[in-house]
Amino acid sequence: MTAASPVEVDPGLATTPEDDALTVLSTPWVTVVWNDPVNLMSYVTYVFRKHFGYDQTKAEKLMMEVHEDGRSVVSTGTREAMERDVQAMHEYGLWATLQKAE
Repeated sequence: MTAASPVEVDPGLATTPEDDALTVLSTPWVTVVWNDPVNLMSYVTYVFRKHFGYDQTKAEKLMMEVHEDGRSVVSTGTREAMERDVQAMHEYGLWATLQKAE
C-alpha cells in the first residue's frame, strides 16, 4: 500500500471555524465610563482606584478625561472581563458601556 501524497494548501487561504472563533475571542474589548452630572470627580477617582487598583495619578487622569472629554476608556480585555467591569461601574453608580477596541 502506498502513502497518499499530502495536499498542499496555501496557508493564507486555509481557515477553520476554530480560527474564526479564536479571532473573535482575541479581539479586545474596552470599558468606557461616561460623564454624568451626578457623581463628584473625587468619587470617580475613588472608584477607579478601588475597583481597578490604579494609583492616584492614573485615576485622576482617567477621571479628567471623563470630565473634559465626556468619556474615558478605563480598562481593556476580553468581553467577559469588560462585562464584569461595566457591571461594577453600574454598582458604583457610574454610567459605563463596553465596546470593541478600535
